Amino acid sequence: MNGLPGNPPGTGPNMITAIGDSTQPQPLPDWRKSLRDAVTDPRELLALVGLPELADRLPANDAGFALKVPRGFVARMRQGDPHDPLLLQVLPLPAELDEVEGFVDDAVGDLAAVAGHGVLHKYEGRALLIAAGSCAVNCRYCFRRHFPYAEELAASHAWRAAIDCLGADTSIREVILSGGDPLVLSTQKLTEFTEALRTLLHVVRLRIHSRLPVVLPERVDYGLCAWLANLPLQRVVVIHANHPDELDASVGAACARLRATGATLLNQSVLLRGINDDADVLAELSERLFAFGVLPYYLHQLDRVRGTAHFEVPVARARELADMLHGRLPGYLVPRLVREVAGEHAKHLL
Repeated sequence: MNGLPGNPPGTGPNMITAIGDSTQPQPLPDWRKSLRDAVTDPRELLALVGLPELADRLPANDAGFALKVPRGFVARMRQGDPHDPLLLQVLPLPAELDEVEGFVDDAVGDLAAVAGHGVLHKYEGRALLIAAGSCAVNCRYCFRRHFPYAEELAASHAWRAAIDCLGADTSIREVILSGGDPLVLSTQKLTEFTEALRTLLHVVRLRIHSRLPVVLPERVDYGLCAWLANLPLQRVVVIHANHPDELDASVGAACARLRATGATLLNQSVLLRGINDDADVLAELSERLFAFGVLPYYLHQLDRVRGTAHFEVPVARARELADMLHGRLPGYLVPRLVREVAGEHAKHLL
C-alpha cells in the first residue's frame, strides 16, 4: 500500500482527500509554518484576545515556563473574556510562582522509571518513549514542565538506544510515543523509528499521545496519515482536549483523517479548576468527542507539579463530577477518573 485508500496518485504531503470524496483533495496549511508562527509573547496573546489591560499582571519571565500557543488555537478563544477556558490553559499567571506544599518537580516519578535513553518503563507490558522535548502548545498545568528533556530524548542518535532498550525486554508489547509531543517530529523521523521497530516482533501495538490534532490539526496531513495507515501494528492515537471549545471543525476533520487510517482514537483530559470542573462542560466535551469519532478515555486528577496548584480540583469534587456524568451519559462516554501515583504499577481509579 502506498497511501490511504481513495487518495489519487501524486497527492502532496499537505493534501488530504475530503471524507466521502475521493476526487477532490483539499489543501491543508503547512503545519511547520504554523508551528514556527506560534504566539510566544504573552502581551501579544493578550492583545489578540482583546485583553491588553491584563499585561501588567503577567509574571516575570513567564513564571519560568515559556508561552507557546498556535494562532489557530488562539482564534478559538473568546474575545475580551479573561476567564476564557482556552486562554487560562496557556496564559502565564503569578500563581505559578507560589510554593505550595506537596507540589514538586517530578510528581509522577518519571525519572525513577527511566529504563534506557528516553525510555520510561512504569507499567507491565508497556514502555513510553520521550520522543520529543517540545510541544505545539505549552499547557500551564503540564506535568513535565520541569523534565530534563536535554538528557532524555529517545529520538537522539536515530533512536538506536531506545530500540536496543525495547529489544532487550520481550515483555513489552506496546510502545507509547509521548514527550513533549511526538508529532512535532517530522514524518520522516517517525518513519525512521517505526522502520527500526518492525524488527521487534514482540511489539504489537503503537500508541501515540499527542495534543497536535487539537491545537494544530493541520499536522494530520497526508504524509502522516499514510505513515500511520501502513504500519504493521495495532495503532491507538490518544488526543488531549479539556474543553468543548477546543473542538472546532478543523479538529473534527483531523480526527476523520486519523480514523481513516484504521487507528483507534481516544481522548484524555485533565480536570482543571475554573476550566472544566463543571458537569455540563464535561458532558458536552464527551458528546462532541464522540461526534468526532473519539472515545473519552481518562479524566486525570491534576498531577501535583510545582507551579500548577491553582488548577487543582479537590478529589471530593472530582468524584462528584464523575458521579454526575455517570447519571447523564452512557457508560462509554464517561472517562475514567484517575490519578497517577509515583511508583505505583498502574493508575489509581478515583
